[in-house]
Amino acid sequence: MNKNKAIENEIYSIINTCDQLIHEERFDELVSYYTDNAILVVKPDTVVYGREEIKNSFIKIAKYFDNSIKPIEGKMIYLISGDTVLVLAQTFLEASEKATEQSEFSMERRATYVFRLVNNQWLCAIDNSYGTNLVE
Repeated sequence: MNKNKAIENEIYSIINTCDQLIHEERFDELVSYYTDNAILVVKPDTVVYGREEIKNSFIKIAKYFDNSIKPIEGKMIYLISGDTVLVLAQTFLEASEKATEQSEFSMERRATYVFRLVNNQWLCAIDNSYGTNLVE
């Protein structure tokens, strides 16, 4: 297996693990997959910084979605440059019917994630589930 394919497989596995941790609301473990100074786009006008703010935001996001949110990844494209990877992902959010009906946000997204290799571990530096929709 070539080096880029191995990186793609590793990041794919990390994203799936994080999606499962979000669904299971295991946020302490989830934030260990983020860099210390990571950025999370919570919604188009709200960005949080650092593991503690990211954890607190995921707790609020879970509550907003009636504690039923389950992210699922579709097609992913990996752009790899040394110790940095940009992931373009088709992301779907599943939630209870009640949460889905009340949500003002799309349940299908074109996410962008940036991963960096830190101490031999791939960590998410930028988590933007809204992708380029932020410029609209």
